[in-house]
Amino acid sequence: MSVTTPAETVEYAPGRFLDVHRPPAGPAGPRPVLLLWHGKAPDSRFELAPLAREAAGHGLLVLTPDWRSDAEDSGRADLLASLEYTHRHAADHGGDPALGLVLAGWSMSGREAIAVATRRDLPEDRRPTAAVGIASSYARPAVTTGEAPLTALADRPSPVPLFLVHGTGDDLVPADTTRALDTALLTPAAEFLQLDTDHAGVVLTEYDPALGHCVAGTGPVRPWSARPGLHGLSPLKAGRALVAPLTPDRGFCSFPSRQEEHYQVGADAPDHERPPSPNRRAVTAS
Repeated sequence: MSVTTPAETVEYAPGRFLDVHRPPAGPAGPRPVLLLWHGKAPDSRFELAPLAREAAGHGLLVLTPDWRSDAEDSGRADLLASLEYTHRHAADHGGDPALGLVLAGWSMSGREAIAVATRRDLPEDRRPTAAVGIASSYARPAVTTGEAPLTALADRPSPVPLFLVHGTGDDLVPADTTRALDTALLTPAAEFLQLDTDHAGVVLTEYDPALGHCVAGTGPVRPWSARPGLHGLSPLKAGRALVAPLTPDRGFCSFPSRQEEHYQVGADAPDHERPPSPNRRAVTAS
């Protein structure tokens, strides 16, 4: 990863802020855009800074807004306002949604990202290029749309490619929640990435119980709760594995066919119990 410029903080709605992570100096011209939503903890965009920097280092303009799940509307207005800001102002920061706008969410907001990108009534000029659900669950209705992706996308095709990510050692949101969506989808996910890490590790962080939030992680994974047999893909490797398919040289989520990847550490790392698909591709990361 190249060194990125320091993040700039801007106001995307009255009293609401986001960080702008720009790519390092490179080819002239605008960049594709990644809008990255944090999890349930209110105003915790800082937790996604390591992943945002990693993605920016691969040539993306990355925007990470704060939002409040404890608001009266459970954060709906914040999330939708940040998406509208991205469409209207990405160019002000060196981005161009026409080159690609991927909407990604971690934990609770993974459900929101998938729901928003696939909603029936979203104007096509406001629809993201692709959506990424990271370590989320999909059976509950999204606060942004009122629909549960698990139900909605079993009955209708997704209008955009979907990229699913989960840690096999996630004790906070079990990986079976994403496997359930992947199985139910009427249109198969473009890619389903399973990493030998936990809820925090998938976004290049580790949970610090003393601070009560996630911090940048570089060493072996520390599960949120002890889980025997978790080999421990480092957060750094996990984050890089997540970002790789989103980079411009990989087609920016415009996948021509399904791929399923399962990243492990060591040849003896345990596989999950789901029957393998014909297109399954096992990748060992060490």
